[in-house]
Amino acid sequence: MLTLARPSPAATAELTFDELYGKISVLGLEFSKKVEALAGQDVQMGGFMAPPLKAEAQFFVLTEIPMSICPFCSTDSDWPDNIVVIYLAEKQTFVQGGSKIMVSGRLDVGTWVDPDTGFLSRLRIRDASYWTV
Repeated sequence: MLTLARPSPAATAELTFDELYGKISVLGLEFSKKVEALAGQDVQMGGFMAPPLKAEAQFFVLTEIPMSICPFCSTDSDWPDNIVVIYLAEKQTFVQGGSKIMVSGRLDVGTWVDPDTGFLSRLRIRDASYWTV
């Protein structure tokens, strides 16, 4: 696994899974005020890496708890409230799903469909790096 330098805590806002959504409406999950304010900014989150589709890829799913099912098969209204898609700055070999990790990168907010995979996501961290804790 490639080890990348950890970002300075002062330069990166902390974000937790509990802070992602403000409420559930008839239209589904609504982003929290904190997420809306941090859109486009560098954030840091802790969680678990969901099992990747391939041994080496440029993205994975960060989950609040260890997960073994594919969240990309959901619709926008069924999107789980405890996952964030992570797009790495470069390909890395992934860690075991039960290992706690920290992720740092730029927060991208809103529904988006990956043109290469067709997977839907509501929140992403782009240009990311991660390390085990």
